[in-house]
Amino acid sequence: MNVSEQLIREIVERVLMQSHANMEKEFEKEVDQSGILVVRADTVKTEEFEGRTDVKLKDIVTLEEAPRMGAGIMELFDGAEFEWTLTYDEFDYVIDGTLEILIDGGRKITGKKGDIILIPKDSHISFSTPDYTRYAYFVYPANWQELG
Repeated sequence: MNVSEQLIREIVERVLMQSHANMEKEFEKEVDQSGILVVRADTVKTEEFEGRTDVKLKDIVTLEEAPRMGAGIMELFDGAEFEWTLTYDEFDYVIDGTLEILIDGGRKITGKKGDIILIPKDSHISFSTPDYTRYAYFVYPANWQELG
């Protein structure tokens, strides 16, 4: 069987379009053929993280859409706190509420609505909130799960 480059391209484009369509059902996203996209952040519904009801998140781009950077929305509820060691660089943009980053068990960085926080690679921190926070995270590299 002889498979042409054009056929492969058409199959890949169909798969990507289905992936976009499936993600768009979860939240509003416009993707231009150039690769430029916009996510309507207020339409993103987060999901339980590691079975916790007080920590929820949702990735908003796929590795196909953004192979070098990842992004998503995270929410913490009811004074939630959880430890995390970052194997990647991360920026957090606080959309609502208060995001606290606890460092070395004692120091604290607090971000409020509109603030941007940088957490460098190899940081061991705890994310927390006194009551509630919703923030967007942006990570580099996008495949951070594979780095551990």
